[in-house]
Amino acid sequence: MGATYIGVVLSAALWGVTFLQTWYYYREYPSDPWHFKLLVGSVFMLDTLHQIFISHTIYLYLVTNYFNPPFLGEVTWSILAEVLVAGLVALIVQSFFISRIYTLSKKNMFLTGGVAVLVVAQFMTVLVYCSKAFRMTTYVEIATIKGWSMSINATTAASDLAIALVLCGLLHNSRTGFRRSDTMINKLILFTVNTGVLTSVDAICSLATIAALPNSFVYICFFFALGRLYANSLLATLNARASLRSPSEDASSISLTGMPRQNNSSTNALGTSLQSRGITNNIAIKIDTTKEFNRDISDGASENDRKHDDSGFV
Repeated sequence: MGATYIGVVLSAALWGVTFLQTWYYYREYPSDPWHFKLLVGSVFMLDTLHQIFISHTIYLYLVTNYFNPPFLGEVTWSILAEVLVAGLVALIVQSFFISRIYTLSKKNMFLTGGVAVLVVAQFMTVLVYCSKAFRMTTYVEIATIKGWSMSINATTAASDLAIALVLCGLLHNSRTGFRRSDTMINKLILFTVNTGVLTSVDAICSLATIAALPNSFVYICFFFALGRLYANSLLATLNARASLRSPSEDASSISLTGMPRQNNSSTNALGTSLQSRGITNNIAIKIDTTKEFNRDISDGASENDRKHDDSGFV
């Protein structure tokens, strides 16, 4: 139970990050579309429910049944329910990223469908595992379906890696050759790798430990954190939009040559007399234009802005 307890503590810490990111999202993006707000709210509620389930599990084993060793071999309903909740969180978050693939690939059904098959396979594996596990009462029985548990972690790692690789490929092909846009795309690629690989590595660690240490709960330590990492990857993606956007500046110089020397005076619209003296033959005019874009799709952005926003996963 030591590894299980550590997993609960780490998950609780990550839930705190989820709570903070959720609060930040609703504060900084009040004009987001309603379906984005519903998405964030649903993920946060499921993430909170997951934390409640695993906290109930560890409390039941280590507090309620303290000094009752036979109970440690029994399966409680909450440790099975958390598997289903974690699967739902993964499905929702991965579906969001699949929608980004659909947009960036210009509605390429073949590419989008290939990734979607992996995601659906992962969730179906979770459903099969839960349907079998809920009919069992001891961990000795649970050990007979270890293959399904390993399949959950394997499909999770495969789908997350596929999403990260496809998004990185699409972003790479979106390069324009302009320094500013390419710099932003490089940031998006790095951000995609960081968020996608993190969940994949966690799933691989869970898979490796259940294969190497089948008679321990070390793998549960990693599995408890998996749902929390999904929630935070979604929130981090949405909350990073403001930092990824930067003012675009365009500077141009206009050289006017051959201008004759003038010593006349002119009067402006207010009647103020302006005297021009000592004007040289070469006049250089530099125009600095600064354009700031700080709006979302819901704010009525132009088609060009929408293109950049889609690259930024919004």
